[in-house]
Amino acid sequence: MARKQINPNRMELLKLKRQLVTARRGHKLLKDKRDELMRQFLDVIRQNQALRRRVESLLAGASRQMVLARAVMVPQVLETALLAGRASLSLSVDTRNITSVNVPVFTAPFALSGSLENLPYGLASAAGELDQAVTALNQALPAMIELAEVEKTAQLLADEIEKTRRRVNSLEYILIPELKDSIRSITMKMDENERGNLTRLMKVKDMIVSQALEKARLADAAAAREQA
Repeated sequence: MARKQINPNRMELLKLKRQLVTARRGHKLLKDKRDELMRQFLDVIRQNQALRRRVESLLAGASRQMVLARAVMVPQVLETALLAGRASLSLSVDTRNITSVNVPVFTAPFALSGSLENLPYGLASAAGELDQAVTALNQALPAMIELAEVEKTAQLLADEIEKTRRRVNSLEYILIPELKDSIRSITMKMDENERGNLTRLMKVKDMIVSQALEKARLADAAAAREQA
């Protein structure tokens, strides 16, 4: 990588040192943010695994009961029962902040329970297996909504972790080493210039002393000739 051209002066050195301090502070803050995001992400993943097992268990139970209901009920009666009392479902979506990441919060403005009182068809017209299947689905729907919320949260946190990781690596392996290298280069150049200036001053001093000694020698020689 080609080194950026910089002026080796004291003002540039101070500016680079300030940038290095800021970069180190930003690097520490981003590392803390990344660690907190990872902690939140792992909590969400554990919650996601528990919810997924629960949803899969409820859906598997509903599927088994539905297979039994199809086996014992007339298809037309089963279809009529499933189409009875269809209601539209709505879902409100809000957000909450997790370490500067806005994640969704799903809220269903309806209550679903496992009670047989809320079934949309008459109990006398359907088999008990269908009742169990519909009840299991009623229980699974809120869990599925919560699972969708948790999985979206995990996805957003994973994306933010990746972005933060790239920023941390950019600071740690690119920007901070470049700033250190530039500061070292300017310092070495200024030291070299200072040594050069000191060498020139010493040479000038030697020349002045030599001239002064030569003048003194000539003056002494002239005084000696006059006395003679």
